[in-house]
Amino acid sequence: MAETQLSLTPENDKTSKILPIIIVIIALLALSSTAIFIKVAVREMSAVATFFNRLWIATIIFGLWNGINQVRTQITEDKPVLPQQPYPIKEIALLIAVGLVHVLGRLSWTWALTQTGAANANALGSLNPLFTTLGGWLFFNQIFGRKFIIGLFLAIIGAIAVGFEDLLRSNNNITGDAVALTSSIFYAANFLLIEQIGNKFSTITILLWRCAIATSLMIPIVLILEKQIFPVTLSGWLVVFALAAICEALGHGLIVYSLKNFSSGFISLLLLLNPVIVAILAWILFSENLSIFNLLGLALILGGIYLAISNKEAVQSKINPQIQSPAEIDSSPVPQNNTNLKK
Repeated sequence: MAETQLSLTPENDKTSKILPIIIVIIALLALSSTAIFIKVAVREMSAVATFFNRLWIATIIFGLWNGINQVRTQITEDKPVLPQQPYPIKEIALLIAVGLVHVLGRLSWTWALTQTGAANANALGSLNPLFTTLGGWLFFNQIFGRKFIIGLFLAIIGAIAVGFEDLLRSNNNITGDAVALTSSIFYAANFLLIEQIGNKFSTITILLWRCAIATSLMIPIVLILEKQIFPVTLSGWLVVFALAAICEALGHGLIVYSLKNFSSGFISLLLLLNPVIVAILAWILFSENLSIFNLLGLALILGGIYLAISNKEAVQSKINPQIQSPAEIDSSPVPQNNTNLKK
C-alpha cells in the first residue's frame, strides 16, 4: 500500500493556523447568547431545571450526530467497519469525571448566584484561567512562559474591571463567594480533564458522554428539588432548545474541539472575552452605555490575550500539538504516527 505524503503549501499552512482561531471566535459568539437565553427561560422554570433541559436535549443532539456519523462512515468506506474495542477502565473513569465536574461546576455557580451578588460571582468566576493554568502546571507538567503569565493576570484584571461598578454595589456573602470560587475550580478541572483525554476520544464522543453523564446525575436532583421540570409554553421550549443547540452543542462543542489545538489555560483565558462580547452586543442592540471601567476592562483583556498569544508554547495544546482539520470533530481518534511536523 502506498504511503500517503503530507505536504503543506504556504496557503494551506496559513489556513491551518487561522482556522482554529476562527472556530474559537464562533464558539465565543455562541456562548455569549447564553445569558440572554437563560434570562428568558427562568421566567417559566428555575435555573436548575433550565440546565437539566439543556443537558438532555444536547445529549439527544450529540447522540444523533454520532449515529449519523457512524452510518456515513459505513457507507463511504470500502472496507467493513470493525467493532469498536472496549475502552480501558481508566479512560472510562476520566469520561465520568468530566461529566461529574461539569455538573458540579454548573450547579455550584447557579447556587452561588442565589447566595451572593452577580458581580461577586462573575469576579470570582474570572479566576478560572488562573486555576486552569495552575492545575496544568502542578498536575500535568505544563510550562507557561513569563509573557503568558503576565497576559493572564492582565486579562483577569480586565474581566473584573468590566463589572467593577456592579461589584462596588454588590453585597458580600462569604458562603456564596466561596461557592463561586469553588465553581471556578470545577470549570478548570473540566478543561484540564478534557485536554488530557483529547487524544484518546473523538470530540463527539467526549461531548456525548459528558452530557449523558451530566443528565443522569441531574435527574434525581430535579425530581427532588423542582416542582416544574419542563417548559409549559412553546416559547419556553424554543429557548431551552436554543440553549442546547447553540450554547451547548455549538458553543461548548467547538470549545472542546479547540482543546485539541490549544492548551486548556489559553482556552479558559479566551473565555474571559464572553462578558466583553455581551457588553458590546448590548451596546449595539440595546444602546446600553459602556462605562470607563467597561472600556478599560476590554483593553486589558485584549492586551492580556495578545501578550499570551506571543507565548506559543503555552498556547499550543500539550497533548496534541498538531493542528487538526475540522473534520476531526466527528471522527474517531487516529493513532499517532511517526511523522513529525516542525513548528
